[in-house]
Amino acid sequence: MKFLYAFLFLIVSYFPADAQFTTNVYWTDQTEMPASEVIYYNPLKKLTWQDFKGDPATTGIIAAITMSGFGYKASMRNTGNKGQINIGVYCYFSKPKSWVKPDKKTQYILTHEQHHFDVSFIAASMFVQKLKGMVITAENCNTVLPRVYRECCAIMNKLQDDYDGQTKNGQLKEVQFKWNDYLDSRVDAATR
Repeated sequence: MKFLYAFLFLIVSYFPADAQFTTNVYWTDQTEMPASEVIYYNPLKKLTWQDFKGDPATTGIIAAITMSGFGYKASMRNTGNKGQINIGVYCYFSKPKSWVKPDKKTQYILTHEQHHFDVSFIAASMFVQKLKGMVITAENCNTVLPRVYRECCAIMNKLQDDYDGQTKNGQLKEVQFKWNDYLDSRVDAATR
């Protein structure tokens, strides 16, 4: 990301102060991550155990790990006194960093892991909505984008921790079912 910020700073310095800016925020699955190693979030496609390619931990009580998150890429272009900033947002699941113990491949545990991916999508959707509601200019984009991204990452991390903490990593079934309903409704709201 440091390279991206430096790149944006250099581009921004070429825009005239009176340039009119438009902002285009969109979902993308075009990133520098190898396509064979990631799954981009699609609310119609759920994870399967075949997606978990990492080597499982041999000790401890954790049955599975989902490594997911979200990011963005940004670019600017200028035509006369009009500028446009394009912000592509992506939510991903890392196949090689996600794992499951061979004797723990149950539908119940897979649902718990899917919801970790859902939490990443919920945070990414919040990021998109916040950006769409902001005025982003050549002067503020180098501070606004990283600040809003950090805020949404903090929300995502807290939600992930609350989810695992309250369900005791899925061990408390009644609490897990409540979280299932809650997260399903948040995903539904985010995809409307």
